[in-house]
Amino acid sequence: LVQENRLTVDDLIWPIFIVPGTGIVDPIAAMPGVNRMSVDKAVEAAKEAAELGIPAIATFPDIEMELRDETGSNSLVANNLINQTTAAIKKAVPNIGIITDVALDPFTSHGHDGILRDGEIVNDETVDQVVKAAILQADAGADIIAPSEMMDGRIGAIRRGLDAAGHQSVGIMSYATKFSSGFYGPYREAINTKGLLKGDKNSYYINPANSTEALRDAALDVEEGADMLMVKPGLAYIDICWRVKEAFGLPTFAYQVSGEYSQIKAAAMNGWIDGERIMMETLLAFKRAGCDGILT
Repeated sequence: LVQENRLTVDDLIWPIFIVPGTGIVDPIAAMPGVNRMSVDKAVEAAKEAAELGIPAIATFPDIEMELRDETGSNSLVANNLINQTTAAIKKAVPNIGIITDVALDPFTSHGHDGILRDGEIVNDETVDQVVKAAILQADAGADIIAPSEMMDGRIGAIRRGLDAAGHQSVGIMSYATKFSSGFYGPYREAINTKGLLKGDKNSYYINPANSTEALRDAALDVEEGADMLMVKPGLAYIDICWRVKEAFGLPTFAYQVSGEYSQIKAAAMNGWIDGERIMMETLLAFKRAGCDGILT
């Protein structure tokens, strides 16, 4: 009767990992219970998600190494793995939301989110490319573009590009405050970028020590036309969730990332915690902090 916050299936977005081929369900060692799936298996999973009432899924590709290059050019192929997945799911399960990312890290040979030239991530050239990729993803049926590469000016550029291409109804969920975190490790194993990364991402992700900078970054994304804001990672940045929601009032999402998931699973598998209880408690914490939804 007096409970202040509630968690329901309506609050959940399910990230899934896609690989080339057919009939593939490949367990990810660092994330027990999570699999890479070929497109046909992803379609089956999306059907199950829709039946459970999960409103949206977010897709992440693990493409062949020979397709990865310095500029992430495969992101500009209309029928690349991410767009094949979107088209197939939209055809089979038209009423589940599909959220796609335009960051280049799944497509680059160096594991960075942008184009790397002479040891530097080139901002504007990367933005030009992610706009083109966003239009292709919208063409394939994506409902929401969620750019995670953290380049300056990307939200406004993507909005203009989508609108000019006739995709005014495609939303933008900005990775508004993406921190340079150690919690991403298992994800990088899932998309096979762990051994590729040259250096680190400190020049374009946010320093975990900086909360005011995070709010400034989010404010720029709001000005540029973001429809929704995301905080990533989740639990270690619960204060940022609260501040973002209080400051802007936009739909606010937390991404409970791979490292958070794996910590809970590992401790539960060792019998150190009640995994189900801790999972529900952490998800409810995001709701308490003002989040409208959780990618987990």
